Amino acid sequence: MDFTQLPAILTPDLGLLFWMMLAFLVVFGVLAKYGFPAIINMVDERNKYIDDSLRKAHEAQERLANIEQEGESILQEAREKQAQILKEAAETREVIVEQAQAKARQEGARLLEEARVAIEQEKKAAIADIRQQVATLSVEIAEKVLRASLKDDASQMALIDRMLDDVSSKD
Repeated sequence: MDFTQLPAILTPDLGLLFWMMLAFLVVFGVLAKYGFPAIINMVDERNKYIDDSLRKAHEAQERLANIEQEGESILQEAREKQAQILKEAAETREVIVEQAQAKARQEGARLLEEARVAIEQEKKAAIADIRQQVATLSVEIAEKVLRASLKDDASQMALIDRMLDDVSSKD
């Protein structure tokens, strides 16, 4: 291959190569002294910011997990309290029903006793009334019988003697 026919840009001569190398070293030196530390500093700051953000995100995730656990425990506690309240309400209802039944039984027994007493009083009053009516009827019948049988003085005297004999014999 013949390098003489190539354009000058592709085959630089030694002077151009020297000046290019010198310019490159100056630019590299300036960049190494001022540019690279700034770039490395920004990359380090960005790395710290990312690490800090990841740490904060991890902490937030842990807090969220803790909050979820607390929420679950609060929910479980609320369920337990609800079950306890329902149980207490059922027990209270049973006690109230039992008290109402006992009161109803007592009231029924009291009413039954009052009815028995009223019936007994009515029975006694009826018996007394019947006795009074029987006595009245007996007196009336006895009066009619005595009038019919004691029309004359002899029959009245015979009755009086018999009654006196009965009274004396009892003594």
